[in-house]
Amino acid sequence: MCGISGRINFNKKEVTKYQLQRMANKIAHRGPDGTGYFMSNDRKVGFAHNRLAIIDLTSKANQPMSFGNRYTITFNGEIYNYKELKKV
Repeated sequence: MCGISGRINFNKKEVTKYQLQRMANKIAHRGPDGTGYFMSNDRKVGFAHNRLAIIDLTSKANQPMSFGNRYTITFNGEIYNYKELKKV
């Protein structure tokens, strides 16, 4: 099972990569196959993701995943009908 951590600051303080790294290190056992980070442009939101690779072992499945400059997700789960969805 992957490990997901993150921080949202509602005050003027910024999220730092150091904070995200500390959180990710605490749950490193949850995802030994890689660690990824995301910080919003204003540095008010940050995600860390420890990856446990099961189905897609390529780097295309690294997280957090971004689409353009607008959307970023990190999640724990499998999309079991991904082959059918890919056809659509």
